[in-house]
Amino acid sequence: MKKTQFFLMFTILYFFAKGAFADEVTPVLENCHLDGIRSQIKCGSLSVPENYNKPEDNHIVINYAVLPAIDSSNNNTPLMFLAGGPGQAAVELAAHIRQSFAEIRKTRDIILIDQRGTGLSQPMLCDEPEQTTPYGLIPEEFSLQETLNCIEKLKKTNELSQYNSENAIRDFEAVRQNLGYPQVHLYGGSYGTRAALVYMRLFPQSIKSTILDSVGPIEVPIGLFGKSAERSFNLLLEHCLNDESCNNAYPNLHQEFNIVIQRLTKKIVSLKINHPRLGTQTQFKLSKDKFVNIILRQLYGMETRTMVPLIIHQAFLNNYQPLIGLISANENAMQMYVGLTFNIICNEDLPKMTKEMQVQDSNNNFDGGSSLKNMKAVCDLWPKYSVNNSFYQPVTANIPTLILSGDLDPVTPPSNGEYSANSLPNSHHIIAKNNAHIVASTSCGVNMVNEFLNQGDAKKVDQSCLLDLPAESFMTGLNGSI
Repeated sequence: MKKTQFFLMFTILYFFAKGAFADEVTPVLENCHLDGIRSQIKCGSLSVPENYNKPEDNHIVINYAVLPAIDSSNNNTPLMFLAGGPGQAAVELAAHIRQSFAEIRKTRDIILIDQRGTGLSQPMLCDEPEQTTPYGLIPEEFSLQETLNCIEKLKKTNELSQYNSENAIRDFEAVRQNLGYPQVHLYGGSYGTRAALVYMRLFPQSIKSTILDSVGPIEVPIGLFGKSAERSFNLLLEHCLNDESCNNAYPNLHQEFNIVIQRLTKKIVSLKINHPRLGTQTQFKLSKDKFVNIILRQLYGMETRTMVPLIIHQAFLNNYQPLIGLISANENAMQMYVGLTFNIICNEDLPKMTKEMQVQDSNNNFDGGSSLKNMKAVCDLWPKYSVNNSFYQPVTANIPTLILSGDLDPVTPPSNGEYSANSLPNSHHIIAKNNAHIVASTSCGVNMVNEFLNQGDAKKVDQSCLLDLPAESFMTGLNGSI
């Protein structure tokens, strides 16, 4: 299965048992080194039942790491980081988290756990066909046989129905108990917020407080991104129109976007190019779905949003080098464990999408429902398991909760955060006007998280630093001028 092609098809920049179900072993944390971190950290693993209802049957190993506090003299409650996706491996993010959460790590441990199905926790990966590159891949040529091949491989080593959000949280709780922490703070970003909400429902006594950053609430199925992407894209168009330099450079930006879409709908671009890093000749193909997906990925971050008008304008001029450069920059991006991605979304989210919801989401001026269509094509083939209806009920745990949303977010808009704000009695929702996906991607966001962890009242968090976040600005030329 082509994980790169899955990512092009569908971006997703998205837990009854006590710890007694885990093997009765003494917790072992060993010194270790991870990529991108020079100093030693702590690593460990824990054997847990694959099926918590049959603890005597097959077991799997859950991989985890702990970034130790620089100063642990106050014995502060640790922070457990819940990764996104679904399909990200938290331990693979260790170097990034160590750097971006440095202020938090000064006084408390940070726990990273590879969710079952990712990283070194029974990873759900499929074989990639040889000689494939992201330059020549387009979603329109995706073969459903690759999905069938992936499923057959995964079924040989995994009981797929057990790789779900609730079992993942049972694993996390088992790790917490095995490490001996009385409680943890939770930080979840994107799908990690869904995981955190499930944790709050299943094991509220284990949680001191929660941060939900860019919320994927229980009530909103993951995968309905058409309208939120449209909203984010239209805000970018509006900001460019109101920015003198951007409007002067691209006075017909929306029209140019629509023309590119019309061209690519009629005919796929196919070119021979020199590989940006290797220099060897390779095939570049660009379709409508691929172009829209590349634009969507840039809408996630404030730095990458700056390039969107330039990308669209140059594509309108039939110059695809900026697009090729973006593909090159992301060629070695952290992999998503797409087997877990689809196993969760196809069984926990798609069944809750009514026909009316799908039609409404597809009625947008950005992707026209293509991402939802591609996701459904895979899910039609994916093995089914049932989810208890209680899973979909709003979470109402009385746990101090800070909710963060970026106003420009293309996949988890502020309206998502309002669902959790309305159901959680001890919560406060902060919206960052000049931010997109993941508010804690900024130092301001991290500082707000750290303040909340230290004093525990979301309503008292100082959010004045959000006023210092600059409004969107845009590249107006190929030389990088803004």
